[in-house]
Amino acid sequence: MELDETDRKILRILMEDARTPFSEVARRIDMSSATVHDRVNRMEEAGVIDGYHASIDPKEVGLGTSALVGLRVEQGRERETLQRLAEVEGVQEVHVTTGQWDVMMRLYAEDTDRLRELMFDTVARMEGFARSQTMVILGTHYESHELPLPGDDED
Repeated sequence: MELDETDRKILRILMEDARTPFSEVARRIDMSSATVHDRVNRMEEAGVIDGYHASIDPKEVGLGTSALVGLRVEQGRERETLQRLAEVEGVQEVHVTTGQWDVMMRLYAEDTDRLRELMFDTVARMEGFARSQTMVILGTHYESHELPLPGDDED
């Protein structure tokens, strides 16, 4: 789907706060609420907008430890391993990558004891698992859920 400047304006507002009422979006971009609603529906149907999510602080819900994990997967076992990884408690992201690791994942756990259990008792015992490196995140300096949109440099 080709996005025009009005679509990008709507997306920027919704990325900042997905709960912004269409009437407020319309006011901010000088357009009718019905037109904003139609454009958002069109972007949803095209898959540009694939959902609306609450941003939750992991620490505030008891998940004080997070880690990035690089994994080597046995050749020919990639699909089943990826599916199993996505089902592991605390796994937030699973990415197929190039370089040293076949897969990078991000996961959250209550503490390092639980992280160790997940890695040793669940991930390392999966069929297709070859080896891993776990990097505990000591702190997050910057994290954003807003994406740069093609055409933003035209503004």
